[in-house]
Amino acid sequence: MGPDLRRVLRSSPYWPVVGHPTLRRVLPGFAVSSLGDGMDVVAVSWLAIEIAPAANRGVWVATAAAAYTVAGAAGALLLGRFLRHRPPTRLVGWDAALRAAALGAIPVLHACGSLGIEGYVALLALSSVLHSWGQAGVYTVMARVLPERDHLAGNAVLSGIGSIATVVGPPLATLLIAFGGPAAVLAVDAATFLALAVTFLVAVPQDAVPDPEADGASRTAGFAMLRRMPALSGLLGLSFAFFFLFGPVYVALPLHVSDDLGASAGVLAAFYTAFGIGAVLGSVLTGFVSRWRLGPTTIGIVIGFGALMLPLGMGAPTAVSVVCFGLAGLLWPPYSSLSTTLFQRSTPSALLPQALAAASAVRVLSVPLGTAIGGPLVAGLGAAGALRLSGAGIVLVGLLAASALALRAARTRHEPPTGTAQPTRTELAEGPDAGAGARS
Repeated sequence: MGPDLRRVLRSSPYWPVVGHPTLRRVLPGFAVSSLGDGMDVVAVSWLAIEIAPAANRGVWVATAAAAYTVAGAAGALLLGRFLRHRPPTRLVGWDAALRAAALGAIPVLHACGSLGIEGYVALLALSSVLHSWGQAGVYTVMARVLPERDHLAGNAVLSGIGSIATVVGPPLATLLIAFGGPAAVLAVDAATFLALAVTFLVAVPQDAVPDPEADGASRTAGFAMLRRMPALSGLLGLSFAFFFLFGPVYVALPLHVSDDLGASAGVLAAFYTAFGIGAVLGSVLTGFVSRWRLGPTTIGIVIGFGALMLPLGMGAPTAVSVVCFGLAGLLWPPYSSLSTTLFQRSTPSALLPQALAAASAVRVLSVPLGTAIGGPLVAGLGAAGALRLSGAGIVLVGLLAASALALRAARTRHEPPTGTAQPTRTELAEGPDAGAGARS
């Protein structure tokens, strides 16, 4: 490596992340499991298409896609009493171990000829029970080992790894489906989660992640905090609507490819690969926008994303639709990373796993709920009609949020200071750095 390249790398906002001794242990395992998830984007729905009854296949595809995540929302609340004081590395490791076991059972049962659609859905649901806590653990580790100025870059690195996996995963899944079927993809994914479990439960020393001061918060403290902080609750409401309206795409797009276009799993993989390529570029750019105003940026992302979804359901040529889906992917990582950064900076360290788990629960629940209505939407409107409705709904939500933000900003200019260290509605409009001092 030449001195010029070394100097460029060290001046990057991502160098403190990839060079951190603890994160150097964590990121490879996270990358491996993300690759498995990238393959599952194709495999979960394709296996459901294969084994579901033809009469109500759309409903079962929707149910399977929702089951893969929906139990995590319930786990965030119901398991808080047992998990809220656990080290974040344990939360990630336990989530990964459960996923490895549940997903690994699917190809075994399938090979034995005893996998029905009901059992498939049940195993997908079981695999997601700890998902909100696992996600909270990853971002809590990131927030505790890095200074606040590097939180956005850290979140962007995690998002970038996931985006690269979305590029590489679908083509690999297509090859595995061609030679071994979608159940083989789930076997590989189970192995990747096993690697992640070993990483966090064995390879990372317990003292590598700083412990916060003890707290006596209840298991619902994360939800209570979100209710008390208008900036975070407003952002979470926007996220819920955004992800909910995107949910039907997970049902409509596979059926649009297989039924409307009469195409193979390779075409579906092309859509997700294009999305992943855009997401990789978006992840790289995210670390350089730390001074942007968070409110207008997030709302602009929502409006732009919805507009880019419209061609998929309006009869555009397949190549144009794939490109638009890829451009939508460009907008995904900045939204997720910026909103997560605000949560990290605005929440006391001791409550961070609970707050992030609560936020993850709301977000995790929104996509499956949207996915669940994807079946009825496809049945009533067709796959193309469901895609049109999804894109138009996202645009409308973004426009409503922009109007509400403008009204709140005008109103708060006439409000006296409150003297509180918590982020206000104005700070949400100003940007992610506005809440930087809220957490010690």
